[in-house]
Amino acid sequence: MYNSDVYQLEASMSEMMVRKQIYLPRKQNLLLKRLAKRRGISEAEVIRQALEREAEQVTPAFHDSTAAWEKISRFVEKRSATLIGKGQPVHWNRQELYEERESRWNRHNAEK
Repeated sequence: MYNSDVYQLEASMSEMMVRKQIYLPRKQNLLLKRLAKRRGISEAEVIRQALEREAEQVTPAFHDSTAAWEKISRFVEKRSATLIGKGQPVHWNRQELYEERESRWNRHNAEK
């Protein structure tokens, strides 16, 4: 393949393709390399094929979105009712959030 052919191929690909950068765990990276080598295709093509297969899978239909919306609405109303009359907005700082999360984590681990 000549340089001009390579340039034309890259130019036509760049018009049709969007460059993406992803992070993979080492295990997936090795798997990707193995699959590409075994199939004789690029790593990018392995990913494209996997996306196509995923897109072909039947996605579950939303059976009753009205019921889901009503459940969310009830939750919001209940949550709002607990805040009414407090008179002050909720104030927090990062340390309080970390302490609260840590206490939940400690409780969860103590139960095991």
